[in-house]
Amino acid sequence: MTDMPPVTADVTELASRLRLGVTRLARKLRQKGEPGVTPALFSALSAIDRGGPMTIGELCTAEQVQPPTMTRMVAALVEAGLVAREPDALDRRVAWVRVTREGVKLLQRSRGRKDAYLAKRMRSLEPDQLTVLEEAAGILERLTEGSS
Repeated sequence: MTDMPPVTADVTELASRLRLGVTRLARKLRQKGEPGVTPALFSALSAIDRGGPMTIGELCTAEQVQPPTMTRMVAALVEAGLVAREPDALDRRVAWVRVTREGVKLLQRSRGRKDAYLAKRMRSLEPDQLTVLEEAAGILERLTEGSS
């Protein structure tokens, strides 16, 4: 038996509060993102950065977007110089997309601004609140694992 405090909040109410807080935080962080790059394009660029060179089909799966939409998004990223699209050496019907040096710089700049904003806000918190956030970060990571 563990010495866990009893759950005092209704789980549905807690879920609602958490959803609202996460949504507001995500909005604030998007505002700190790279001007001129939509959240959808930034998400696709990040997916390519995390997954390494990938096909548009793989990117569609990762981003849960239909192929025509992803084709337009990749075209916009190519036009902006953030990704390169290269034909497969063995199958010319397949194209691989990879993040360019400019794309990496944009990701680093945007992530740096977002991290700096959040770190600045967190510096005003008490040490015990930071401990709670550290635990919450692990819990949020677990909640977002998988595709459910």
